[in-house]
Amino acid sequence: MSATTDRNFVLQQGLDAPSAAGCEVRASALLFQPRVIGLVLIAGVIVQSPVLFAALAAVLWWCALVPRANLFDLVYNVTFGRRAGASRLGPAPAPRRFAQALAGAFAAATAAALWADVPLVAWIFEGLLALAIAALVFLRFCFGSFLYHVLRGRTAFALSTLPWARDPASSEPAAG
Repeated sequence: MSATTDRNFVLQQGLDAPSAAGCEVRASALLFQPRVIGLVLIAGVIVQSPVLFAALAAVLWWCALVPRANLFDLVYNVTFGRRAGASRLGPAPAPRRFAQALAGAFAAATAAALWADVPLVAWIFEGLLALAIAALVFLRFCFGSFLYHVLRGRTAFALSTLPWARDPASSEPAAG
């Protein structure tokens, strides 16, 4: 990814943009959680377990509600975050928490559909969650954070954080 794409992603998450050299490191740290969720999602799609999706929803909602105790960030900080030059993760700003809560809602809807034995609905929610995770990991586009900015009336800022945007409208983090 380009430095601009990583910078836009960091801003989209509601954080201050680090120096040009630090953008890739910060973006990589922020992507730890969606990469792990992607692996859990793949396992969930294979086994079609409502318990797995309910657990994922609970963890995501916990992360959104108690950002200082985000399990993914804690694991990252005690593993990869200890390496020299690594970016440590602190409590998530509002756009990132909104995205976590939204992903939790999709995981919960998947669990409910599986428990209700409505596989088509489960597949739809799994597909939407997979698209969102793929956009995050491969394009540095977080639909949840983008939607947060739009709903808060910061559409110009949201558009400036798209991966292909080259002239960010603001380098300020999102108002929370």
